[in-house]
Amino acid sequence: MRRLNIDALVYCLVSAALAIAGWKLVDHRAGLLLSVGLFLIVMPTSAVVLSRTGNFALERGIRWGILALAALALFSFADLGG
Repeated sequence: MRRLNIDALVYCLVSAALAIAGWKLVDHRAGLLLSVGLFLIVMPTSAVVLSRTGNFALERGIRWGILALAALALFSFADLGG
């Protein structure tokens, strides 16, 4: 049995928390956009980075960067009155 990948688990929990925050702070569409939209952006980006470079550290950095940008966008939008 393989050991648990802590980075992937933390990423999933943070992503889910961000979608729930979008639901609570703005509305249900923001939560849906953050959950499905991030999936549709992160998965192909990760696949391209890994297929071209094979660099897992670069892929992890890009994945976390996309999540950080989504969080900044959510909290900026919520602060403007959503």
